[in-house]
Amino acid sequence: MAGLALSPIAGLAQNAANPLGIPDNINLLGSANPNVRKATAVVNGFVITGTDVDQRTALLVAANQQELSPEDLERVKMQVLRNLIDETLQIQAAETQEIEIDQAEIDQTYVRIAAQNFEQRPAAMDEYLRSIGSSPSSLKRQIHGELAWQRLQRRLFAPFVNVSTEEVNDLIKRLEASRGTDEYRLGEIYMSATPESAAEVEGNAQKIVEQLRQGGSFVAYARQFSEASTAAVGGDLGWIALGQLKNSTLETVVREMTPGQLVGPIAIPGGFWIGLLIDKRQVLMADPRDALLSLKQIQIDFAPDSSQDARNQQLETFLSGVEQLRGCGEAESGAAALGATVVANDQIAVRALPEQLQSILLQMQVGQITPPFGSFEEGVRVLMLCGRDDPQAASGPNFDQLMGQLEEERIQKRAQRYLRDLRNDAYIEYN
Repeated sequence: MAGLALSPIAGLAQNAANPLGIPDNINLLGSANPNVRKATAVVNGFVITGTDVDQRTALLVAANQQELSPEDLERVKMQVLRNLIDETLQIQAAETQEIEIDQAEIDQTYVRIAAQNFEQRPAAMDEYLRSIGSSPSSLKRQIHGELAWQRLQRRLFAPFVNVSTEEVNDLIKRLEASRGTDEYRLGEIYMSATPESAAEVEGNAQKIVEQLRQGGSFVAYARQFSEASTAAVGGDLGWIALGQLKNSTLETVVREMTPGQLVGPIAIPGGFWIGLLIDKRQVLMADPRDALLSLKQIQIDFAPDSSQDARNQQLETFLSGVEQLRGCGEAESGAAALGATVVANDQIAVRALPEQLQSILLQMQVGQITPPFGSFEEGVRVLMLCGRDDPQAASGPNFDQLMGQLEEERIQKRAQRYLRDLRNDAYIEYN
């Protein structure tokens, strides 16, 4: 490489602010845009093709249900390529440890996903994946990678992780001391960064936030981009107290969040964090929204060809009639007299209802009705409260659950370090 000095000051000594000794002004010898290269790679001999990248990208784009600009699409493809490289390294590492994932197990997981989304019809999911430009094999490869990585962690790290009884008991005491304080159900996307890559990673994270604010699927982005252990479950951290975040900056930010709020990217040690507050409740306290209600829905429909005056009169008669009903025992007979229909709903959780109705129903007594809602086109209805079973006070996680949580945190820290080592030792050729 003699004669290819990048600048007249290329020989300056390294310092704390510039540990690599890179000069401030450099002459680039080649393309200034590394993304111009084709999104394919060979990882320790395993070929990742452009088709692999396109099909996995299609899964993410479809989950977001929105169009991406050409620039954003190219950025997503490059991130997907990085994910595929990590996935390949994880599968290869598992195979080195003689961990084989049976095709039957992959297929079983695939069928379970189909059951959740396509009413137990794998063929329907096959057709859907092909229609969006992906394929069953692409999703099964992702399933293979997740299963292999989980199995590898259990073999290499789990046996060497120790959590003492004293640690768990101390955590239980802290939870009891925080009874009545807020706890949070969070979604997270974590992207690791080095000092050299921080600017690029932060830019990518900001693009992800922009897409999420425009309606992108947090679960889909977490599965594809997050490097946290929660990526496999769409970034869901579950219910946690602020102290479990173990980061004062995140604690301050999350404390001020409201359900549904998205924040980030936030710089934390080792990378950047994007958070979504899914829900909020109080530690070891019953949540009123877990109350189970017995409801009767009383609905009036309007003839499409009726006049506005006729509709108004019909609505006025309906509202006057339901207000005179004396409890749920009169619901059916009273509705019939009004030309309305009744649908009974037993054991429905308050939190399963629209937010506008939750606070109303929690303040109602048995036999009372909600304000009317709906439209002339879809019908107008009221809900009558016929019974309510309040939730018992929450007991919180037990000893075994807390021990499992602490063990999992330590396993994931080791797994992240191990993956970094795999990247450093890998032979990766980009095409």
